Amino acid sequence: MPDQQVSPDTFKVLLKKLVQHPDDFSPEDVADCFRHLCQTPTAGASDAQVGAFLTALTLSGIDSDPEVVAACAQVLREHAVKVADLKPAEGVNNEGAGLWDYSKTDEEGDGYRGLVDVVGTGGDGHDAFNVSTTAAVVVAGTGVRVAKHGSKAATSSSGSADLLISLGCTLTFPPAELPTILPQTPFLFLFAPHYHPSLAHIAPIRRALNFRTVFNVLGPLINPARPARMVLGVAKRELGDTFARVLQLLKVDRAMVVCGKEGLDEISPEGETWVWELANGEITEGVIHPTRDFGLPTHPLTSVRGATPQLNAQTFTALLQPNTPVPAHLSAPPDITSPCIDSIRDFVLLNAAALLKVSGRVKSYKEGVELARESLASGSAWRAFQGFIDAGAEAMKRNGGIVEPEDDGGVAAKGGAVEAWYHHEHQKKKTTDGKQ
Repeated sequence: MPDQQVSPDTFKVLLKKLVQHPDDFSPEDVADCFRHLCQTPTAGASDAQVGAFLTALTLSGIDSDPEVVAACAQVLREHAVKVADLKPAEGVNNEGAGLWDYSKTDEEGDGYRGLVDVVGTGGDGHDAFNVSTTAAVVVAGTGVRVAKHGSKAATSSSGSADLLISLGCTLTFPPAELPTILPQTPFLFLFAPHYHPSLAHIAPIRRALNFRTVFNVLGPLINPARPARMVLGVAKRELGDTFARVLQLLKVDRAMVVCGKEGLDEISPEGETWVWELANGEITEGVIHPTRDFGLPTHPLTSVRGATPQLNAQTFTALLQPNTPVPAHLSAPPDITSPCIDSIRDFVLLNAAALLKVSGRVKSYKEGVELARESLASGSAWRAFQGFIDAGAEAMKRNGGIVEPEDDGGVAAKGGAVEAWYHHEHQKKKTTDGKQ
């Protein structure tokens, strides 16, 4: 259904079908609904209709179908702010020009020079340190182009945007400025609300609903830079194959979907992690372990617990600047209940190593650990991060100063998940009475 044909009246028909016949509601129907959502309320769907749709979709249970999730993501990708080609000139020596010298960092690997991302769906309840954001910067320190897509906290104390703001980053520069950032640093951060303006009117509705909806799993899939290689964490094992299949449907080149066996949406430092690898269009399921596969010791999840954005910023700085004193909140003797700088460092190395392997820069997790460790020790990660701070500040100066970031409504997820009771009861009724 083309956008110009949508209206609250056409949405009304779709909504009725979802409520009365959820098992017949196809991915194409869901895509049509999302095209309505991407219009202004008077043009596409009223606020009441949007709230009813998100509730009905959640209760139906069909929002866990890979084709449905992929359909939602594809529509949101189509309506996102278009991002220009972000590849800097390859093999150009920029040394001494204040720019990142990709001619040196591109010498190794399988030849992939595109963008990568590492991200979790959230909702695991462990409130761990901002490992994905930190790992992204560490990987950028090796010269891999990282385009991290994120927002403010939804289910944790500190989201990716919260951490970066506490570290002095400017996230609200206009999307048109994005191509000016990459020549100065391999690390990019795309602040989600600025790249999905068509969803601005959905944010207050999500906050009012106060429970997780399909939007809370779409964030990792709608990065407007469309990285072709990525590591994506999920909080439940049953979501692993689903997300791997979604990435397959979205034509992602290479990916790892991971789920720590404790229900962690990252690679776990405590023990085994389930993995679904996507490569050459095929999905392979397996298990990885910190010691066996990465050569790192294990650590309890309590030792990598996060804190406020301000305290996490101190941890981030201590990790990336070797001579920085250990922050007071991490200086207590390590035990099974206290966060520890050494544990958090290994947590970061685990997830950075996985992204380095997916990016094609290294062939094994252990090689990835060593390259990530070198990025930290040499100061390359910190230099990449400072390049992003400086480039973002310059971009804002060209565009009139600071704009305060707002959340995208994901904070509603703090209300928890909703049991898809309608779907279960509907299926039970069909089985019991033998109808349909």
